[in-house]
Amino acid sequence: MFSHITVGVSDFDRALAFYRPLMAALGQTERFCDPARPWAGWQSSPGPRPLFVITRPFDGQPAQAGNGAMTAFLAADRATVRRAYAIALAQGGQCEGAPGLRPNYHPHYYGAYFRDPDGNKLCVACHEEEAQD
Repeated sequence: MFSHITVGVSDFDRALAFYRPLMAALGQTERFCDPARPWAGWQSSPGPRPLFVITRPFDGQPAQAGNGAMTAFLAADRATVRRAYAIALAQGGQCEGAPGLRPNYHPHYYGAYFRDPDGNKLCVACHEEEAQD
């Protein structure tokens, strides 16, 4: 359904330092990075699309987070949600909702919400029932 999702960033180096460890925690492969442009993109598995792309806005205006806009990344399990959330906060992200169940969406929805350093709202969510040991 989706070709790519792009979020605008004002400081590419800062954004790259935020997104690289976050995408690694989610198991997403960096497909390209061109600081001269500047932009970077990660592809989902098995790829090559959809892509998640960070870049300075094409029109040269300052990046602004959209009100009501959010990008949600899929996590394989709840531990990955917690790990990605911790990485995001350690890289300068701001909490918008700690990891936890959100049964108002469905009984097994487990998500965490945060904003990147440019204010873009992100979510990491797992839709699977918690694995039993």
